[in-house]
Amino acid sequence: MIKELIKEAQQRMQAAVEVLEEDLTAIRTGRASPALIEKLPVEYYGATLPLIQMATISVPEARQLLIRPFDASTLKNIERAILASELGLTPNNDGKAIRLNLPPLTEERRRELVRVVHARLEECKVAVRNVRRDVIKDLKDFEKEKLISEDELEDAEEQLKDLTAEMIDSIDVIGERKEKEILEV
Repeated sequence: MIKELIKEAQQRMQAAVEVLEEDLTAIRTGRASPALIEKLPVEYYGATLPLIQMATISVPEARQLLIRPFDASTLKNIERAILASELGLTPNNDGKAIRLNLPPLTEERRRELVRVVHARLEECKVAVRNVRRDVIKDLKDFEKEKLISEDELEDAEEQLKDLTAEMIDSIDVIGERKEKEILEV
Protein backbone atom coordinates (compact mmCIF):
# COMPACT_ATOMS: atom_id res chain seq x y z
CA MET A 1 0.00 0.00 0.00
CA ILE A 2 2.76 2.45 0.95
CA LYS A 3 4.93 1.37 -1.98
CA GLU A 4 2.03 1.97 -4.36
CA LEU A 5 1.41 5.44 -2.94
CA ILE A 6 5.08 6.37 -3.24
CA LYS A 7 5.25 4.94 -6.76
CA GLU A 8 2.17 6.99 -7.72
CA ALA A 9 3.76 10.09 -6.15
CA GLN A 10 6.93 9.49 -8.15
CA GLN A 11 4.93 9.15 -11.38
CA ARG A 12 2.99 12.35 -10.68
CA MET A 13 6.18 14.25 -9.82
CA GLN A 14 7.91 12.89 -12.93
CA ALA A 15 4.93 13.98 -15.04
CA ALA A 16 5.28 17.53 -13.66
CA VAL A 17 8.97 17.53 -14.57
CA GLU A 18 8.20 16.27 -18.09
CA VAL A 19 5.60 19.02 -18.59
CA LEU A 20 8.23 21.53 -17.46
CA GLU A 21 10.77 20.20 -19.98
CA GLU A 22 8.17 20.38 -22.73
CA ASP A 23 7.26 23.97 -21.73
CA LEU A 24 10.90 25.02 -21.74
CA THR A 25 11.52 23.73 -25.27
CA ALA A 26 9.08 26.37 -26.49
CA ILE A 27 11.10 29.14 -24.85
CA ARG A 28 13.31 30.58 -27.52
CA THR A 29 17.07 30.46 -27.39
CA GLY A 30 19.51 31.81 -29.95
CA ARG A 31 18.95 28.84 -32.27
CA ALA A 32 15.88 27.97 -34.29
CA SER A 33 13.94 25.01 -32.97
CA PRO A 34 10.73 23.48 -34.37
CA ALA A 35 9.50 23.14 -30.75
CA LEU A 36 9.11 26.92 -30.75
CA ILE A 37 6.05 26.74 -33.03
CA GLU A 38 4.89 23.13 -33.29
CA LYS A 39 2.12 23.57 -30.69
CA LEU A 40 0.95 26.89 -32.16
CA PRO A 41 -2.86 26.71 -32.48
CA VAL A 42 -4.03 27.22 -36.08
CA GLU A 43 -7.64 27.68 -37.21
CA TYR A 44 -8.54 25.01 -39.77
CA TYR A 45 -12.09 24.63 -41.12
CA GLY A 46 -13.66 25.70 -37.84
CA ALA A 47 -11.36 23.55 -35.68
CA THR A 48 -8.13 24.51 -33.96
CA LEU A 49 -5.16 22.24 -34.58
CA PRO A 50 -1.53 22.42 -33.46
CA LEU A 51 0.73 23.49 -36.33
CA ILE A 52 2.67 20.20 -36.19
CA GLN A 53 -0.48 18.38 -37.43
CA MET A 54 -0.79 20.68 -40.43
CA ALA A 55 2.76 21.08 -41.71
CA THR A 56 6.33 19.89 -41.63
CA ILE A 57 8.67 22.20 -39.74
CA SER A 58 12.38 22.18 -40.56
CA VAL A 59 15.47 24.23 -39.73
CA PRO A 60 17.26 25.09 -43.00
CA GLU A 61 19.58 27.58 -41.23
CA ALA A 62 20.58 28.25 -37.62
CA ARG A 63 18.16 31.19 -37.29
CA GLN A 64 15.40 30.15 -39.64
CA LEU A 65 12.36 27.86 -39.55
CA LEU A 66 10.69 26.54 -42.68
CA ILE A 67 7.02 25.57 -42.51
CA ARG A 68 5.64 23.49 -45.39
CA PRO A 69 1.89 22.89 -44.98
CA PHE A 70 0.43 19.57 -46.12
CA ASP A 71 -2.42 21.59 -47.66
CA ALA A 72 -1.36 24.82 -49.44
CA SER A 73 -4.75 26.40 -48.73
CA THR A 74 -3.82 26.61 -45.03
CA LEU A 75 -0.87 28.98 -45.61
CA LYS A 76 -2.91 32.11 -44.76
CA ASN A 77 -4.29 30.51 -41.58
CA ILE A 78 -0.80 29.50 -40.44
CA GLU A 79 0.49 32.98 -41.22
CA ARG A 80 -2.37 34.54 -39.21
CA ALA A 81 -1.67 32.23 -36.24
CA ILE A 82 2.03 33.20 -36.23
CA LEU A 83 1.22 36.91 -36.34
CA ALA A 84 -1.37 36.53 -33.55
CA SER A 85 1.05 34.61 -31.32
CA GLU A 86 3.35 36.22 -28.76
CA LEU A 87 6.43 35.11 -30.70
CA GLY A 88 6.98 38.50 -32.28
CA LEU A 89 8.03 36.91 -35.58
CA THR A 90 7.09 38.01 -39.09
CA PRO A 91 6.28 35.15 -41.48
CA ASN A 92 7.55 35.29 -45.08
CA ASN A 93 5.03 33.51 -47.29
CA ASP A 94 6.23 32.50 -50.78
CA GLY A 95 2.97 30.77 -51.75
CA LYS A 96 4.28 27.27 -51.00
CA ALA A 97 5.95 27.59 -47.61
CA ILE A 98 6.49 30.06 -44.79
CA ARG A 99 9.93 31.09 -43.62
CA LEU A 100 10.42 32.49 -40.13
CA ASN A 101 13.65 34.38 -39.55
CA LEU A 102 14.60 34.54 -35.88
CA PRO A 103 16.37 37.76 -34.98
CA PRO A 104 19.27 37.53 -32.52
CA LEU A 105 18.14 37.93 -28.91
CA THR A 106 19.01 41.20 -27.15
CA GLU A 107 20.56 41.07 -23.69
CA GLU A 108 17.36 42.52 -22.21
CA ARG A 109 15.23 39.85 -23.93
CA ARG A 110 17.57 37.12 -22.69
CA ARG A 111 17.17 38.33 -19.08
CA GLU A 112 13.39 38.42 -19.56
CA LEU A 113 13.42 34.81 -20.84
CA VAL A 114 15.52 33.73 -17.85
CA ARG A 115 12.88 35.27 -15.55
CA VAL A 116 10.18 33.31 -17.41
CA VAL A 117 12.22 30.11 -16.99
CA HIS A 118 12.61 30.75 -13.25
CA ALA A 119 8.85 31.27 -12.90
CA ARG A 120 8.17 27.95 -14.69
CA LEU A 121 10.73 26.18 -12.49
CA GLU A 122 9.03 27.51 -9.38
CA GLU A 123 5.60 26.38 -10.65
CA CYS A 124 7.00 22.89 -11.20
CA LYS A 125 8.56 22.78 -7.73
CA VAL A 126 5.22 23.80 -6.21
CA ALA A 127 3.50 21.01 -8.18
CA VAL A 128 6.05 18.46 -6.86
CA ARG A 129 5.59 19.70 -3.28
CA ASN A 130 1.80 19.52 -3.68
CA VAL A 131 2.11 15.86 -4.67
CA ARG A 132 4.21 15.24 -1.56
CA ARG A 133 1.64 17.03 0.61
CA ASP A 134 -1.26 15.02 -0.85
CA VAL A 135 0.51 11.70 -0.33
CA ILE A 136 1.52 12.57 3.25
CA LYS A 137 -2.14 13.45 3.94
CA ASP A 138 -3.19 10.04 2.56
CA LEU A 139 -0.54 8.30 4.66
CA LYS A 140 -1.69 10.08 7.83
CA ASP A 141 -5.26 9.05 7.07
CA PHE A 142 -4.08 5.44 6.73
CA GLU A 143 -2.31 5.72 10.07
CA LYS A 144 -5.45 7.12 11.75
CA GLU A 145 -7.44 4.22 10.31
CA LYS A 146 -4.78 1.86 11.72
CA LEU A 147 -3.93 0.57 8.22
CA ILE A 148 -0.25 1.41 8.78
CA SER A 149 1.86 1.87 11.92
CA GLU A 150 3.50 5.08 13.11
CA ASP A 151 6.92 3.70 12.13
CA GLU A 152 5.71 2.89 8.63
CA LEU A 153 4.33 6.43 8.37
CA GLU A 154 7.70 7.91 9.38
CA ASP A 155 9.58 5.68 6.91
CA ALA A 156 7.20 6.63 4.11
CA GLU A 157 7.52 10.34 4.94
CA GLU A 158 11.30 9.99 4.82
CA GLN A 159 11.11 8.26 1.43
CA LEU A 160 8.82 11.02 0.15
CA LYS A 161 11.19 13.69 1.47
CA ASP A 162 14.09 12.05 -0.41
CA LEU A 163 12.01 11.64 -3.58
CA THR A 164 10.92 15.28 -3.44
CA ALA A 165 14.51 16.47 -2.94
CA GLU A 166 15.62 14.33 -5.90
CA MET A 167 12.90 15.82 -8.13
CA ILE A 168 13.68 19.40 -7.02
CA ASP A 169 17.36 18.78 -7.83
CA SER A 170 16.47 17.52 -11.31
CA ILE A 171 14.26 20.60 -11.83
CA ASP A 172 17.22 22.82 -10.85
CA VAL A 173 19.50 21.00 -13.30
CA ILE A 174 16.96 21.45 -16.10
CA GLY A 175 16.67 25.14 -15.21
CA GLU A 176 20.42 25.72 -15.16
CA ARG A 177 20.78 24.03 -18.54
CA LYS A 178 18.01 26.17 -20.06
CA GLU A 179 19.37 29.37 -18.52
CA LYS A 180 22.82 28.64 -19.92
CA GLU A 181 21.27 27.95 -23.33
CA ILE A 182 19.40 31.29 -23.27
CA LEU A 183 22.37 33.37 -22.10
CA GLU A 184 24.72 31.79 -24.64
CA VAL A 185 25.54 34.43 -27.24
